[in-house]
Amino acid sequence: MSVMESRAATFDKPQFEQLMAKRFFYTPAFEIYGGVAGLYDYGPPGSSLQSNILHAWRQHFIVEEDMLELDTTIMTLSDVLVTSGHVAKFSDWMCKDVKTGEIFRADHLVEAVLEARLKGDKEARGIAEAPVAVEDDKKKKKKKVASTAIKLSDEEVKETEYVLAQIDNYSGAELGELIRKFKIVNPETKNEVSEPEEFNLMFSNSIGPTGYLKGYLRPETAQGHFVNFSRLLEFNNGKVPFASAQIGRSFRNEISPRQGLLRVREFTMAEIEHFVDPLDKRHARFSEVKDLKLSLLPKDVQLEGKTELVEMTVGDAVDKQIIDNETLGYFIGRIHLFLVSIGIDPSRLRFRQHMDNEMAHYAADCWDAEIQSSYGWIECVGCADRSAYDLSVHAEKTKQRLSVQVLLPEPVIETKLACTWDKKTVGMAFKKEAGAVMAHVEALDQDKLTALKTELESNGKYTVTVGEASHEILAAYVKIEPKTTKTNIREFTPNVIEPSFGIGRILYSVLEHSFWRRESDSARQVLSLPTAVAPFKCLIVPISNNPELSRAAHELSLKMRKAGIACRVDDSGASIGKRYSRNDELGTPFGATVDFASVKNGTITLRERDTTEQLIGSIDEVISVISQLVKGQIDWSKATGILPAYSGEQDVE
Repeated sequence: MSVMESRAATFDKPQFEQLMAKRFFYTPAFEIYGGVAGLYDYGPPGSSLQSNILHAWRQHFIVEEDMLELDTTIMTLSDVLVTSGHVAKFSDWMCKDVKTGEIFRADHLVEAVLEARLKGDKEARGIAEAPVAVEDDKKKKKKKVASTAIKLSDEEVKETEYVLAQIDNYSGAELGELIRKFKIVNPETKNEVSEPEEFNLMFSNSIGPTGYLKGYLRPETAQGHFVNFSRLLEFNNGKVPFASAQIGRSFRNEISPRQGLLRVREFTMAEIEHFVDPLDKRHARFSEVKDLKLSLLPKDVQLEGKTELVEMTVGDAVDKQIIDNETLGYFIGRIHLFLVSIGIDPSRLRFRQHMDNEMAHYAADCWDAEIQSSYGWIECVGCADRSAYDLSVHAEKTKQRLSVQVLLPEPVIETKLACTWDKKTVGMAFKKEAGAVMAHVEALDQDKLTALKTELESNGKYTVTVGEASHEILAAYVKIEPKTTKTNIREFTPNVIEPSFGIGRILYSVLEHSFWRRESDSARQVLSLPTAVAPFKCLIVPISNNPELSRAAHELSLKMRKAGIACRVDDSGASIGKRYSRNDELGTPFGATVDFASVKNGTITLRERDTTEQLIGSIDEVISVISQLVKGQIDWSKATGILPAYSGEQDVE
């Protein structure tokens, strides 16, 4: 069993949550007023951890990929989100306890109840599961669905597993059928629940004092990219492919926010919009990830009611059309590398393909990076091929050109039917509808235009329907004749590949995956955060609260900060072991001990968090080694070759 697997098997959730609260990583917002579900504040270590994750994200994607960074407005005009489809389709299904009115998200209720029944079946069959520490119910406002040891038939087990394997694929009506079929009720009250109803997840608002201009808090940062596409294209000298990226807050009025940071109403997103030619979705750097092996859960496996993962390289997945194209595959590979680099256990990371019914209204294909935690498999990153949906609908609505023009290597000569209108006659016949009628006819494909031409030549008239109105076109209004054109330009609407990162979910998963307890003392808890994202890089500990040592510790702190090392001084009266243990709980990877030999000799010891090994060297040598460790230039094993091991005491010269 690997170190990561050992941590997962022995994970103590109550202790972990106590640690998060005690060390103020995060806390419910407005806690002294009773709190609000789905809103959280980050404390100093949580804020620093998030900042470091975002810095790593910016380096990994924006800097390395040469992306164009944006910062667009949170308040979004209603017309934008009506056009994008969010007002009509950005919804979840909810149901209510028919007596108490308690609200549930329908798919989550079905999932929780059926999972509890499967667990109860295993208990009844005497199948042992990995022990999970029990939480104190008094500390939890909401309980998980309790399992009861009731044996199910083999057929019932198979059917339940089938439903759970594609729980995200059901419509509202289908969820209602499942609720009735499996007799699902409120787990707390045992009351029946209502039929699922659609609930839009956006927070609406008004812009300005009149209330006439309607807006929403954005549910994603993506629309800010699309409405600025023409400016981005111009900035990039009219060339594709290119990518824009943005880090910012988004808002979703979740039906029933539970599970801590995993389902909240306000959250930080980091999103990329990669604009690409729809006829060429190759990626110049695909070779860098094609041999990377991933754990995939394709949609055809899920449709069979299974959840077995398929181990496959990115290159093979693209070759077999499991992943649609190179660009999508490239970003899936880069997402994997990023998540592992910030502390996600690769054995608890998978990529699940969306099923057709689950797909967002704008997506042609989508994969989620899902991370396994004590809450199960949680979607943390979505990687969608949004096709040309967004740019097309915004261009249609605003009549603005949101497309790309490229010079063809050879001109294209085409002969097509084209319309020549008698605009004066058409204007008199259709008045204000004239423009819409002409645009409708000119948008017809060649087959339909041929049929219209034939009808006008034989009958002298043709009826078209524009919107809900019918209009009769006479032969005198238009001539439809072949025209030969020579084209040097190809114009197209780019497709968009969008990786979208939920930073709060990633942050929580990193914390869970890094949490463990020392075998020698289970009360000593550790967060093995990677150095790059740890809130503080080094703890400076004077061996006692002697003023001279305290002064030396603060002088050392100043030197480290000037070297770009985030550090803290702990000169409290607690024992040195206690002080190190407190900072192990904060994930601080290194510690420097200051004693009287440090004052006399100018030497300090360097402690590594996970192994508790210690090295010794001059102040400048130790700062240099810590700096290299923080920058990722060396690891601890190389540091042990630079500085000698510390035997346990220093001689004072």
